[in-house]
Amino acid sequence: MIRGRLPWALLAGLVLAQIGYPLTAGATRAGLTVATVVLGYLLSVGHALLTRGTRTAVALVAVATGGGFAVEALGVATGFPFGSYDYSGELGPKLAGVPLIIPLAWTWMAWPAWLTAVRLTRPATAGGARFRRAGRIALASVGLAAWDLFLDPQMVAEGYWVWREVGAALPGLPGVPASNYLGWLLFALLLAAALRPLAGPAVDRTDGRDAPMFALYLWTYAASVLAHAVFLRLPASAVWGAAGMGVAAVPLAVALLRARRRVPERREVDVAARPGVDAPA
Repeated sequence: MIRGRLPWALLAGLVLAQIGYPLTAGATRAGLTVATVVLGYLLSVGHALLTRGTRTAVALVAVATGGGFAVEALGVATGFPFGSYDYSGELGPKLAGVPLIIPLAWTWMAWPAWLTAVRLTRPATAGGARFRRAGRIALASVGLAAWDLFLDPQMVAEGYWVWREVGAALPGLPGVPASNYLGWLLFALLLAAALRPLAGPAVDRTDGRDAPMFALYLWTYAASVLAHAVFLRLPASAVWGAAGMGVAAVPLAVALLRARRRVPERREVDVAARPGVDAPA
């Protein structure tokens, strides 16, 4: 019972921290940013451990946390693959120029993005496994990378990191180079491609235990659109993020709603099939 409630409790704490973010400023807001990332990390890694076992949790940490730190350190040192940037000191201690919470953020969103892709690419038949696997990796990559359409403009506006050179940028997002988003997509592809072989077949399916992760992904999407459009006064990133992350979030919401509607229908069929039991009018 406790194992089932723990992800929901962590999600509740994360939601409260994110609600407080636009209502605060300065050091308090930076503290809530760190708290949100830590809660998200514990939620995703803890869920992977509780529902898929040690192998999956270790694979997630190795690929997303370890890989996330490596690519961020490479980016700070060389400008590849994101562009030239520096982190401020407001996000806590740094190693190789990278705040330690940054790789945790990669992990926080990598797991729900992967499970969302699995949920949306469940096979109707046994065929087409190779095509389905490629589609799953692509959707998980977009689902993770598109989150940065919200994240980067927000963090730059707060001064948590600064770009040395911007160059070409997306319309309405002049403070962030377009190369940054391409870098996110490249790493997200590598992350998704590596996760399945390391984590094992347990990550190839979803079930009712994954409801907190789907709630996390949909909450992140909806809350980000609202916060950017209304509270943070970043309308361009609200539009870009809604379009980009919506590629995965909107179909997920539709799929979950359809699944909920099918449950009463199945119950009615089961009742009608029982001998001596009248079907509901």
